[in-house]
Amino acid sequence: MLTFDRSLFEAINAGPSTPLFWIDAARWISVTLPVWAGIALLAWAVLGSKEHRWVICKALVAMGATWIGVHLLRWGVPAPRPAQLGVGIQWLDHAARAGFPSMHAAQAFALATCLALGQLPRIATAAFAIATAIAWSRVFLGVHFPLDVLAGATTGLLAAGAVNWAWLGASQSLQSGPLSWQRKFSAYSSHLARPWARRR
Repeated sequence: MLTFDRSLFEAINAGPSTPLFWIDAARWISVTLPVWAGIALLAWAVLGSKEHRWVICKALVAMGATWIGVHLLRWGVPAPRPAQLGVGIQWLDHAARAGFPSMHAAQAFALATCLALGQLPRIATAAFAIATAIAWSRVFLGVHFPLDVLAGATTGLLAAGAVNWAWLGASQSLQSGPLSWQRKFSAYSSHLARPWARRR
């Protein structure tokens, strides 16, 4: 483990003298806030416009891709959590599974990135603020190292960018498909002029 990563973790992780208010707030951000965000997203999908539904659909696909990416990375890099190494204090019950990268941070940043790419700057700004708070809370509560949440955020950003790129490519193909089909079988393409057939 990198010395800087451990030092930064020890600086952020809540200690015995940390006010209980901050620990409770971090627990709410880490556990309850993502649930409320999911409920808000579902309500928005039902009540929002058609364009917003497409953005939400894209975000869900990106979050699914992020979930796969995180599990692949955990399989390839089975890094332990702080408590498994006897480092810091863990303030939140958590199973002893690989912590690199952070799933919470990855999913939160994937959603925020999709909202930003969906031309929703105000909502995206709020989503990035929430994602940052979630990432902080995971380190503060001792369930992740800073490098875990940084890798999670990067995974979410890349997954959202890849899904957005693929989505745009598929949309453009669908839009240009009928036109390309018409051009392929039009009189101009089916009966190409030959140099020797031109009139002089």
